[in-house]
Amino acid sequence: QGHQGTCPQESVYCENKCGARMMRRLLSQHALTECPKRTQPCTYCAKEFVFDTIQNHQYQCPRYPVPCPNQCGTLSIAREDVPTHLKESCSTAMLLCPFKEAGCKHRCPKLAMGRHLEESTKVHLGMVCALVSRQRQEILELRRDMEELSVSSDGTLIWKISDYTRKLQEAKARSNYEFFSPPFYTHKYGYKLQVSAFLNGNGSGESSHLSVYIRVLPGEYDNLLEWPFSYRVTFSLLDQSDPSLSKPQHITETFHPDPNWKNFQKPGASRSSLDESTLGFGYPKFISHEDIKKRNYVRDNAIFIKASVEIPQKILA
Repeated sequence: QGHQGTCPQESVYCENKCGARMMRRLLSQHALTECPKRTQPCTYCAKEFVFDTIQNHQYQCPRYPVPCPNQCGTLSIAREDVPTHLKESCSTAMLLCPFKEAGCKHRCPKLAMGRHLEESTKVHLGMVCALVSRQRQEILELRRDMEELSVSSDGTLIWKISDYTRKLQEAKARSNYEFFSPPFYTHKYGYKLQVSAFLNGNGSGESSHLSVYIRVLPGEYDNLLEWPFSYRVTFSLLDQSDPSLSKPQHITETFHPDPNWKNFQKPGASRSSLDESTLGFGYPKFISHEDIKKRNYVRDNAIFIKASVEIPQKILA
C-alpha cells in the first residue's frame, strides 16, 4: 500500500492538469518537455508563460525582433524600440528641418537632411534673425507688463535710495545728475507719477541741497482721466530715528499743482520717463546738506523719500 504512492509503473495524471495520464516514471520528462501547461520563459523578454500561450505572447512581446517598417535594411529591432529607431536611427524616416521653430517647413528623409541644411544656410539665418527680433519685441512687452503689475496703485510711494554716500559723490561729479524713482499710480486706473531727486541739488539748490520733483508720466488710463492733473502732492524725507527714543521729525512739503504748468497737462505718448525736458514740479531747496546731517535722515547709508497724492473719494468710487 505504501509502494503504490511511489511505484514508477503506476498510471497517474499530469500534475499541471493538462489531462494527460502516464506512468509515474515518465511524469518528470513530460512536465519538462511535453506538457502544454508547463511554464517556460520567453526567449526575448525572459518572462514566464504557460507553454500553450507563449506563441500568442510573441505577437505582443516588447522584445520580439521585427524588421524596420520603413524597410531601411535593419532586420532585427526589438518591437518596443521601433519608435526610437524611426525617430533617431532610421535612414529613411521623414524628418522636419531643425529650423522648424524659426519657420522652415521642409520635411525630407534623414539621408537628405544634410543637403537641405547646406543649401538653405542663408534662408535659415534670415529666419533665425526674424525669430530673434520677434522674441526681443515679446520680451520688451512682457517686461513692460511686469513693470505695470509691480507699480504701486494706492497713491503713495516710499522710495529707498541706498548706497547714498556713493550716489551723492556721483552727483557732485556730474552736474545736474538726476535719480528716478519707480513709477506709481495715484489710485487704481489713475494717474501715473514719478519722483526724481538731485542728491547734490538742482537750480538754486545746486551743491547745497537735496532737490525733489514729481512729474506725470504717460499712463495706461490717461484717456479716462480729467486733465490737467490737479490733486495735492506731499513730499517727505523720512526721519529714521528710533520712535521709542524720540519723535521722528520728517521734512515735509505740500503743494497743489498749478493747472497752467505744462508738466500737469496730459502727457504725450512719446514722452519717456527719462526725458530731461520734462523736469517735474518740486523743490530745488527741499533740505540742505547740513540739515540732512542733523538727524537720522541718512541711516545705514540710505534715505527714504515719500510722495503721496490725495485723491477725493468720488474719483476712487
